[in-house]
Amino acid sequence: MRRSLLGLLAAAVLLAAAPAPAPAQAIVFRDDRGSEFRFERPPQRIVTMLPSLTETAWVLGVGKRLVGIDRFSDWPPEVTALPRLGGLEDAQIEAIAALKPDLVLASVSSRAMDRLQALGLSVARFKSESHADVRRTMGVVARLLGTPDEGARVWARIEHELAEAAARVPTAWRGRRVYFEIYGGPYAAGTSSFIGETLARLGLTNIAPAELGPFPKLNPEFVVRARPDVIMGAQRPQETLPQRPGWSSLDAVRQRRLCSFGPGDYEMVIHPGPRMGQAAARVADCLLRLEAPER
Repeated sequence: MRRSLLGLLAAAVLLAAAPAPAPAQAIVFRDDRGSEFRFERPPQRIVTMLPSLTETAWVLGVGKRLVGIDRFSDWPPEVTALPRLGGLEDAQIEAIAALKPDLVLASVSSRAMDRLQALGLSVARFKSESHADVRRTMGVVARLLGTPDEGARVWARIEHELAEAAARVPTAWRGRRVYFEIYGGPYAAGTSSFIGETLARLGLTNIAPAELGPFPKLNPEFVVRARPDVIMGAQRPQETLPQRPGWSSLDAVRQRRLCSFGPGDYEMVIHPGPRMGQAAARVADCLLRLEAPER
């Protein structure tokens, strides 16, 4: 018994002498507008005001923390049951504030978010124009959500899928000119956009040069003069391409070298998030179905 008491006493002394557990390290980061944020623990109530950010949060494994989304978020299907809170310019400020989110993830282009910040809410804003933007956003969001390793893992998977899609594109399509139309025009996905960078990875040449910006507004005559070998975009607008002045002369229109994406695939292709690799696969699928023009 005496030995037992001495053992217990020694254990108590060792416990008393042991250092206290280190406090959890605070999460500190800057968004793409240069605003600094500090969280003592990962946010537990999150609102996303951009489809790509909704998808990113979900893929990073924190879907259960989402309490509200923008009106355009539709993937994965589970998020469609969440409250919809408007869009970039008509965000429902009162409804968002009523949800008492720890963090709102939004686009740098949303001026409506200034009102939320004025109410004292934490609003982190990100750019999503290029692959580098998407990779950086994914890493920052993963870290602030408490899943830092997931950002690198998801990006590695995207890179693998991009490489696989590029390997499937027929050689005859390498270097061919492409016009990717956004929502029926007149805006295009330019060379410097994340869509343009994906098209370049697949070996295509964009008719909208980088100096015009990521999503330039193009005159229809510009497209006619550029004479793209393939035209890509949403399915419904492409049905009316022959009715556009001068477009019936384009070989891509006459010979139906069109990649017409249905609603689900089109939304995936234009969302700069974790499904970019799958989007590249859809483009490769289309090129496999089309006969490349003769050189």
